[in-house]
Amino acid sequence: MNILGIETSCDETAAAVVKDGTKILANVVASSAEMHAVTGGIIPENAARQQIKSIIPVISSTLEKAKIKKEEIDAIAVTYGPGLIGSLLVGIETAKTLSILWHKPIIPVNHLSAHIYANWLNTEKPPRFPALALVVSGGHTDLVIMKSHEQLNWIGGTKDDAAGEAFDKTARLLGLPYPGGPEISAQAEKYISENPDIKMSFFPRPIIHEKNYDWSFSGLKTAVLNEVKNKKLNKEEKQKIAAEVQEAIVDVLIKKTLRALVEYKPKSVLLAGGVAANTRLKNKFKSAINKNFPNIELFVPSPELCTDNAAYIASHSFYHNNPVPWQDINADPQLTITSEF
Repeated sequence: MNILGIETSCDETAAAVVKDGTKILANVVASSAEMHAVTGGIIPENAARQQIKSIIPVISSTLEKAKIKKEEIDAIAVTYGPGLIGSLLVGIETAKTLSILWHKPIIPVNHLSAHIYANWLNTEKPPRFPALALVVSGGHTDLVIMKSHEQLNWIGGTKDDAAGEAFDKTARLLGLPYPGGPEISAQAEKYISENPDIKMSFFPRPIIHEKNYDWSFSGLKTAVLNEVKNKKLNKEEKQKIAAEVQEAIVDVLIKKTLRALVEYKPKSVLLAGGVAANTRLKNKFKSAINKNFPNIELFVPSPELCTDNAAYIASHSFYHNNPVPWQDINADPQLTITSEF
């Protein structure tokens, strides 16, 4: 089954063709990061305008790279939320139009749960159920238990700032360029490589000892603000703060996830979302699971599949195949924008 995926939830304009939920035939992403770097962050109206310019060229390029004709597409999958309303509308209305023109069913996809399906792409051995999935992105930090493709239960999430948001806001406080997450990681890695034995415990680990699976990073952001305000930091000091912030975030994510492993006893642990590309997070997760839970398999997508793309949108739709016939798309309530997981 060949599915064309379309993803426009934020500032990337993406399309992909995935066969049978696992094999990527083409995966194209047009990013407007350089434009947003000028303003120091994403302005929703600007992002949507860029989506309009990019969506048709991206889809055309995807079909060309996949060496596939529209007649060979079996369904169209599209993100319906959560995300920026203007950007989501570009993807949804494009998918609706193609659905009518090509007489193809359309499959609405939740962006957050779809992130998890990056772990089913380009892998010889898929995750086993039950699986515990940690979705860590710019706007969300969520922990879910998957008993099957059909049973996904949310067990905890962020109370305020998500992990990715904490990275981005720390980068801004340090005067690092946009996007902030990768910059914090890069500065932290430089500090760690030069100080491999130093213990990092300067910043608080918010609600790490609470007996739940929730996170809160607003206090950590405030701690960074109090540390850096009215100070002129040199290069090494910025690297140290980046490393300390990264360590605090990683420690809390791992501690609570390991606690969930004890309670839910999954066979697989899945990382997903843009922050899952963070090297420190991946390495510390691998070390902790190998040491404490050697029988549990850890799955981490390749970095290009962690960040927003349409391949995992198409993969998710294969396993959650709830197509809307093209004749009914304008009346179906599934194709309304949502902010829910």
